[in-house]
Amino acid sequence: MKKIFFFLFLVSMFSCQQKSPDKNNVQEIAKKEFVWEGANIYFLLTDRFNNGDPSNDVNFNRTRETGTLRGFKGGDIKGIIQKIKEGYFTDLGINAIWMTPIVEQIHGATDEGTGVSYGYHGYWTKDWTAIDPNFGTKEDVKELVELAHKKGIRILLDAVINHTGPVTEQDTVWPEEWVRTEPHCSYDSYENTTACTLVKNLPDIKTESNTAVDLPPQLVAKWKAEGRLEQEMSELDAFFERTNYPRAPRFYIIKWLTDYITEFGIDGYRVDTVKHTEEFVWQEFKQECDVAFDNYKKNNPEKVLDNNNFYLVGEVYNYAISHGKAYDFGDKKVNYFDKAFNSLINFELKWNVKQLSANEVFVKYDSILNTELKGYGVLNYMTSHDDGQPFDKERIQPYKTAEMLLLTPGTSQVYYGDETARDLTIEGTVGDATLRSFMNWNEIRNNETAQKILTHWQKIGQFRANHMAIGAGRHQLISDANGLVFSRVRNNDKVIVGLNLPKEPIEIKVSSIFKNGALLRDFYSNKTLKVIDGKVKLHSAFNIVLLEKI
Repeated sequence: MKKIFFFLFLVSMFSCQQKSPDKNNVQEIAKKEFVWEGANIYFLLTDRFNNGDPSNDVNFNRTRETGTLRGFKGGDIKGIIQKIKEGYFTDLGINAIWMTPIVEQIHGATDEGTGVSYGYHGYWTKDWTAIDPNFGTKEDVKELVELAHKKGIRILLDAVINHTGPVTEQDTVWPEEWVRTEPHCSYDSYENTTACTLVKNLPDIKTESNTAVDLPPQLVAKWKAEGRLEQEMSELDAFFERTNYPRAPRFYIIKWLTDYITEFGIDGYRVDTVKHTEEFVWQEFKQECDVAFDNYKKNNPEKVLDNNNFYLVGEVYNYAISHGKAYDFGDKKVNYFDKAFNSLINFELKWNVKQLSANEVFVKYDSILNTELKGYGVLNYMTSHDDGQPFDKERIQPYKTAEMLLLTPGTSQVYYGDETARDLTIEGTVGDATLRSFMNWNEIRNNETAQKILTHWQKIGQFRANHMAIGAGRHQLISDANGLVFSRVRNNDKVIVGLNLPKEPIEIKVSSIFKNGALLRDFYSNKTLKVIDGKVKLHSAFNIVLLEKI
């Protein structure tokens, strides 16, 4: 009998240990260093990634026939949640997700000669305070952030302050105190880039104005019909009383956007059309984002992932890392980093990879990030949603794309489908629509080539996520005589990477990083190696090596 009780006791103890994996995972996540300068961000169009709830596919009578890939296709927040649960992002080494805007879009459609278009992409705002039902609900957003954080994944939303959505029969223009509808931007000076409309029928918010304005009557009527006018007005009164800002257009929008921080605990914003808005607006936006993030952390200490500040990455179209801190408008140079952005999207990497050797790219980025941009970062990409000249539009170099994106110093942005060579040449599309097809899940399930490409991205992505030294460490060449071998070091995080190596027995010098007798793992082939005479010997079926200390 005593033996039985002892056995049951052991079973009970084992069961208790098995029931708390989440706690252990949170502890592991907390132990693993994360800095935005070395992050691996996954960028997806909310409507084009995964359809987790077909019941919300049609709203506001958005039923007109559209141009190819210019209507809603069903992707939603629940679809992202589903893939987080399945471990898709974790397997890919993703530690942050940037999703296109989820706020309520204009209800109608436009036709500017490219076929009928709806606001599926999220950049045509109707109401900054509401989630578009095509994307989901506030409950979905809350679940998304909480689940992502449990997996060590940060969430970036997309902020638009520069413009409203287009005017349609269903969507009236905002009052003239709020927006300008002309002139169109000529981009030949600072003023002709900021005090103008980006394109025809895209009303431009008067972000330069400090004149108090009333709320747009259509927004007041909408809130009243939804039964939340009193609540929204009360919150606005409290915001303007606290900040003492004038009730100018930009401050309303800043208030509405920072509410997503205090309510859901998002970790950052990617900011749209930065150079089309005065630089002081972004300094004000950062200040209020920081206040909101601090308040969220104070009110939810158990949900805090780490000590990182709120992250702001800006889209200054055509900004390049070679510009350093200053973007040149021709008649004026603007520093968007100081007092505003942690990072800017870098439009240069794809050209660097075509024109320079891999080590020349790595040396260039390591040098700039540790001199002119020290303390800041850049967000590198090879493919995006509105860049008609991606690095590999025909998808014939998916392996090189992975290596150069994920191993170049700086923050990396994986565009959804990069990791599976999703087709970027869709028949019948016009303009950037060809870049925005639905995620190719069927190929991932059934196509062996797509599966092999995905495995390559997963291995390098996980290695990058495990070692902040890859994106945020110092680069040092070891050898380029027989392939490229280099080290990355950040404090005690030290790794060695080999690219374009021969698929035959080779020796790799590691003495600059690892001591004799040290046991190393090649993360790519999962082989264990021992350092002897300052070298490791390896016979791998692959031409890439990712060495870490065991």
